[in-house]
Amino acid sequence: MFAVIKTGGKQYKVAEGDTIVIEKLDTEAGKDVTFDSVLMLGSGESVTVGAPLVAGATVSGEIAVHMRGPKLITRKKRQRQTYRRTIGHKQHLTTVTITSINADGKAPAKKAAPKKEAAPKAEAVAPAEAPKAAPAAEAPASAPTGAADNLKKMTGVGPALEKKLNGAGITTFAQIAALSEAQIAELEEQLSLSGRFEKDGWVAQAAELAKDA
Repeated sequence: MFAVIKTGGKQYKVAEGDTIVIEKLDTEAGKDVTFDSVLMLGSGESVTVGAPLVAGATVSGEIAVHMRGPKLITRKKRQRQTYRRTIGHKQHLTTVTITSINADGKAPAKKAAPKKEAAPKAEAVAPAEAPKAAPAAEAPASAPTGAADNLKKMTGVGPALEKKLNGAGITTFAQIAALSEAQIAELEEQLSLSGRFEKDGWVAQAAELAKDA
């Protein structure tokens, strides 16, 4: 069975299962659409021509996608003048899949979707043991036993850098003097102080200041 429908000022001959590209429709993709401007119906040798429409006939379809057509270039020119214009245009289009042709205007009832079998219940899984806490990282130096020293006495150490060192657990000259090379490398990486300990001689300065503390 076929039908001739009118939409967007154009006529289209369609059959069930056909896909047509028409002027854009204001309907979301995936939604159903009904064309009631049916000009002709045909089934085998029987043809019904509308006057101008076939009474009660409709064509149902489903919007597949909205898109833009190919770019069309229009050029305007006026003879013996410098007038030149180039205009580009892409038409908005809609792709529709024809789902049914209805001579009596009633769309066929949609088949109910098969019920999905309930997924088997997953067996209870014993909760995994909580991971053991990782051992605490080695402190950069022994914890201070007395009051914090004024680290700003060392060359190159200001209030901001002193605060950073205190935050890393360094509060006394004795701690800095006792730092190993590995601990110094770790501190420099942690506080973004690449090469500062060796450049400013902080270990030697801290050892001298620790004597006077």
